[in-house]
Amino acid sequence: MITWEDFEKIDIRVGTIIQAHPFEKARKPAYQLTIDFGPLGIKKSSAQITTLYALEALEGKQILAVVNFPPKQIANFQSECLVLGIYGTDKEVILIQPDRTVKNGWKLG
Repeated sequence: MITWEDFEKIDIRVGTIIQAHPFEKARKPAYQLTIDFGPLGIKKSSAQITTLYALEALEGKQILAVVNFPPKQIANFQSECLVLGIYGTDKEVILIQPDRTVKNGWKLG
C-alpha cells in the first residue's frame, strides 16, 4: 500500500505527440516520441507501442505521461517522460488518453 502523499509525488500530465519516429537502436520494437506538454515544454520518450499504433496515427494524439521521472538513457536516446498505457498478457500496449481534447500540461488528479 502507498500513502496519499506517495501518490501526490507522481506528476501525470496530458501531452500531444508532435513527432514520432522508429527507434532503430531499441532492443524491443519502439518509437521515439516528441511530446508537447504546454507550459512544461517539449519532452521526448521511447514507447513500445509499435504493435497497435502506426507512426502516422500518432502525431496529434493526446496521451498521459509521468513527467517527473529523471531522464533515462535508452541506447543512444534520452527518454524524459514515461508514456502511460494499459497492457495485458500479450504485452500489446494501449495508450491512455483523455476522451476529449484538453490543454497540454493539464494534470491528472
